[in-house]
Amino acid sequence: MMFKLWLFLLLLFLSLFGKAQEIAKGKISDSLKEESSTTSISEVVLRAAPRNLKLNDGNIVMSVAGNKNFKTSTNLLEVLRKTPGVTIDQEEGIFIGGRIAPAIFIDGKAVVMSNQELQGYLRSLSPEMVESVEINTNPSSRYDAEFKGIIDIKLKKNMNLGWKGNYNGNMYINKFTYRENSLNLSYNTEKVAYRFLTGYNNGIYTYRYNALQNLANTNIMRTRMYQIDAGAVYNIQAGMDFRLNEKNRLGINIRRNLRESHRTRSGTLYITGKNESEVVLNSENDNPTDYSQGNYGITADYTFQNKDFKLNFLGNYLAVKNKQQDDFINRDKPTSDLLSYWKSDLLNKINIQTVQADASYKAGNADFEAGVKYSHSDTNNNIRYDTLSTGNQFVFDPTRSNIFRYKEKILAGYIAYKQKFGQLQINAGLRFENTQSISNAVTVDSVVSRNYLEWLPSFSASYSFNPSHELSLSYSRKITRPVFSQLNPFRFYFSPLNYWIGNPYLQPSFTSQIKATYRHKNWVTSFTIGKEKDVMTRYPLYNPVTNVLEYLGTNLPYRNFAIMETSFPVKIAKWWNITGQVTGYYNYEFRPYLDEVFALDTYNYEIRINQVFSLPKGYTINLFGNYESKSGNSLYRIKPRYSIDLSVHKSWFNNTLHTKIGYNNIFDSYDQRLEFRHKQIMDNQFTHWWDSSRVFFSLSYNFGDSKYQVKEIQKTDEENRTR
Repeated sequence: MMFKLWLFLLLLFLSLFGKAQEIAKGKISDSLKEESSTTSISEVVLRAAPRNLKLNDGNIVMSVAGNKNFKTSTNLLEVLRKTPGVTIDQEEGIFIGGRIAPAIFIDGKAVVMSNQELQGYLRSLSPEMVESVEINTNPSSRYDAEFKGIIDIKLKKNMNLGWKGNYNGNMYINKFTYRENSLNLSYNTEKVAYRFLTGYNNGIYTYRYNALQNLANTNIMRTRMYQIDAGAVYNIQAGMDFRLNEKNRLGINIRRNLRESHRTRSGTLYITGKNESEVVLNSENDNPTDYSQGNYGITADYTFQNKDFKLNFLGNYLAVKNKQQDDFINRDKPTSDLLSYWKSDLLNKINIQTVQADASYKAGNADFEAGVKYSHSDTNNNIRYDTLSTGNQFVFDPTRSNIFRYKEKILAGYIAYKQKFGQLQINAGLRFENTQSISNAVTVDSVVSRNYLEWLPSFSASYSFNPSHELSLSYSRKITRPVFSQLNPFRFYFSPLNYWIGNPYLQPSFTSQIKATYRHKNWVTSFTIGKEKDVMTRYPLYNPVTNVLEYLGTNLPYRNFAIMETSFPVKIAKWWNITGQVTGYYNYEFRPYLDEVFALDTYNYEIRINQVFSLPKGYTINLFGNYESKSGNSLYRIKPRYSIDLSVHKSWFNNTLHTKIGYNNIFDSYDQRLEFRHKQIMDNQFTHWWDSSRVFFSLSYNFGDSKYQVKEIQKTDEENRTR
């Protein structure tokens, strides 16, 4: 098994290197070699501005503001999409290191936001507002054990006295339009820094879902669904940083986020007998939905620093309230007769509080750190279904209704040690986390209580041979707890006969992994190998009598995985830069399903090429291509897909005004198509399509009258790391 993996990754690497040679062979003039920072390899000149990319303990740190690769990006989500090691899916989910959903940090501190609020916030940040992003795919014990990956976003600071501002507006156009607007203001005095951010996004998204499903010798069901989602999002943030004196700093930030969505979903169900000649059901269904989310959050941060000692306190509070009303109307398509009608009313409330304290002390070449953290989350979900009876009256439906409550408390602590011995740096840490949780499925009278303590070590070492060569090795053990939606045993409908449902008995999973990273100038290659136990996943269960297809949550015994990733710059000409990234994945799942066990080796790869053309008169053209090979797991095969984006950037009025125009997913080729591997059990094929093929227009304007630089009393570790 491992021999095949190494052979696959070696061939992939050699193929890539050969491609790079072919691209530039004979096209690079000798004049490009005059700079000392260039290295010629078989006539391929590998160069990139050193400020654009560097390593920090084996993690890629990518500059954003001023980076030509991101000049045509409309917001930070688009920047992340082009950042090595990061993947953005069609629903704007963020993944790193092989489908790991990372924690988002801002200036070195975790951000407690709902997924919807986070997406809106990242869309409100233009590339000019972000100094750098750091991609950490193997966090140490200093961080929460559930953080299998971290993206740390460092915002640009207004270091001058006075005020500065930025407006960013984007419009996306295809069949419908979507608009984004954000305004960012900052004002500095000698003692206080004020900041204000607000945004308003609105428009329409569309989505399609098609499915085929049947067991051997049973009915064949075809599902089609089309969804139009018209929504608006408003967010506002305000914060203050107080420089109390040379040793003390206090910061506070408050935010509010409001979201409204009106969704219309229409579809058909077409069921025939096994020979496809007899029509069992031909129905059409409508599912109008009204959804709203309101949340607010508060963050307080206090830092004391005296010479080599530093103490930091951080507190977060987040409150989220979701409301949703649905109607599910099913009619016979040939006659329009009503077959069934039910409606739902959902109220969901989430409250999260966290408080933590971290202390560090520097003694010579050694750094010592310790910290404690307490978090408490409380989620209440109440969804009521009412079904239209034969008497034309809506009556309570206990089979679909659901009351679910989940409480979780986590007490954690860590100690960490770091020391430098010449060119060698050693990091070691140990973390403990005690978890207490209670899930109460009130409707089915099921209570699951857990209390467990885990010890989670980490270790890393990095060695710098010289400024151009660096090697690092790290190990960590992580825990992934099931989230609320995975535990809640309620039905999320794709169609009247197709839904997924949560499992309150899911166990947390544990991941141990080793990562090695090597940097040669700006060419970075990493290799990760690991094992995850009690893997949380979903599996399909089809009822041949009712034609209902459920996706149920379960724990798999284990999976083995490996990832090899390389990113590199190639400068073809002074005006033509290429950044390439190739990632190879290996997975081996041990998956019991029904009465069989499926264990398959699966391999896949992803290639990204980002080309930047710097033209006269300040124009920048960006051509970005992404290809994902055939992939999957032990049950499903995922077909290959690709996308190509083209965009143009132009600066005006001494770089105060930026305009961008582009076309994302030009060929509308990024739909997701899955197929069940084992036809002897079930034929299940389905396709997800999102309207990501869009023309966009963007405008960003910087203004203000800052003149005098404010004295920086102290810098955080995170700020010092990215200098």
